[in-house]
Amino acid sequence: METPDVLLSIRNHTKRFGALTANSDISFDIRYGETHCLLGANGAGKSTLAECLYGTYKPDGGEILYKGKRISFNSPRDAIKAGIGMVHQHFVLVPPMTVLENVIAGTDIPGITLKMKQGYEKLDLLCKKFDINLDLNAKVSQLSVGEQQWVEILKALYVGVELLILDEPTAVLTPKETEKLFSILSAMRNNGISIILITHKLREVMAISDNVTVLRKGKHIATVETSSMNMEELATLMVGREVIFRLEKSNVPNGEVVLEVDGLTAKNNGGHDSLHNISFKVHKHEILGIAGVAGNGQQELFDCIVGAGNQTSGKICLEGKDISHLHPKQIIDLGIASIPPDRIKEGLLMDFKIEENLILGRQTDKKFCHGSILDKKNINNFAIESIRNYDIAVLSPTQKTRLLSGGNLQKIILARELSQNPKFVIASSPTRGLDIGATEYIHKRLLELRDEGVGILLVSEDLDEIFNLSDKIAVIYRGNIIGTVPAERSYFSSIGLMMAGIPSEAV
Repeated sequence: METPDVLLSIRNHTKRFGALTANSDISFDIRYGETHCLLGANGAGKSTLAECLYGTYKPDGGEILYKGKRISFNSPRDAIKAGIGMVHQHFVLVPPMTVLENVIAGTDIPGITLKMKQGYEKLDLLCKKFDINLDLNAKVSQLSVGEQQWVEILKALYVGVELLILDEPTAVLTPKETEKLFSILSAMRNNGISIILITHKLREVMAISDNVTVLRKGKHIATVETSSMNMEELATLMVGREVIFRLEKSNVPNGEVVLEVDGLTAKNNGGHDSLHNISFKVHKHEILGIAGVAGNGQQELFDCIVGAGNQTSGKICLEGKDISHLHPKQIIDLGIASIPPDRIKEGLLMDFKIEENLILGRQTDKKFCHGSILDKKNINNFAIESIRNYDIAVLSPTQKTRLLSGGNLQKIILARELSQNPKFVIASSPTRGLDIGATEYIHKRLLELRDEGVGILLVSEDLDEIFNLSDKIAVIYRGNIIGTVPAERSYFSSIGLMMAGIPSEAV
């Protein structure tokens, strides 16, 4: 018998996809008015479980009780009618439409005029109630990623959800936006809404949740009160071993300059200047961290270095050779490897096989191609070796890439980019959206490359990552480098101020 304070009860839940068991015999409860974190490594089964609760998938075993009654949804629409909403990692919005239009689309209010009038009034009250600052008449295409997330949350509040599931909601947010999100979630909880927060970020679990359920490889490991645990204990539950939060860097002296950027100015895709006369050097045996809030020229800097930018002046030199206007393939052949900020949109072709993505951009190399014919045997052998060396969890090299978790997708990019012994690596947000185990793996690999003599430019909004890895830190703000300091002589607070464009005497 369910206790009166239990809103949702999951009992022996199982979900399979062919031979793969994504969720196996999972049981736990969600109480009224609580924030419950669903914690686990990439591929642990968190999102699959959420999609079963939301009606996207049909469970293959067990039962789900909602308000004491067994439920079985045929679609997300059934879940929404029952009072369960979900905000996905990838937003379901129509960019040309306004905030108001996106929120009220599909509701049952009759008549366009009546919909708009009633919808605006209701949304305006919701925004005031939960302190969400949005122009309801603005087009979604004009909003920042953080603001688009408020739209998704408003869609759920508008239809009156009692249980809101958020899947990795902070993956695209700045620290300030994350703070704002948590404030809104606390207000929602205080108004009686239960929240399931799917995450792998331990700081967030400790900051926002009442209880946490840990999944590992599709299985329920533990459900505990958050206040009874610390981050180290949760990390051990999550990955099944002790995790090193801060890696030790060896004291390796810098070598000669491997990459020099001198007076670089570039435009964004809209034709506006986004980089303004920036200059810096990266040496062998060095990681230079570029810290900054998203949208301050990081994407344009990445594009220029890999040969895909709109550079208007200045020079980019690799070991003294000007590469400013070379084709991306020429830049790769000279020894530059790149880890793009968006692994799905920029780094991989999701409908390709794993082995095809492992040679992407190098498919015409003699190692993989004879004339116009691909050498399938060499490609397969290279894929098998890469999968082994980079510990990529796959069924086979011919598996479709889109079936992999975020951590394994990132490992494919690492294996492809680092297998050719690069001289220089530009890594942009290399662990964005990854769990602590995958993050630890990637950080170790970057430090190994540094020790081997590779020069690395690390572009990241994650200050923990910047401080853990960098030898020097440069801060980018509105397309300008406004300061460069040794990592060991800088502080979170001073770098944070510089990221906001505020000079700090401490640096």
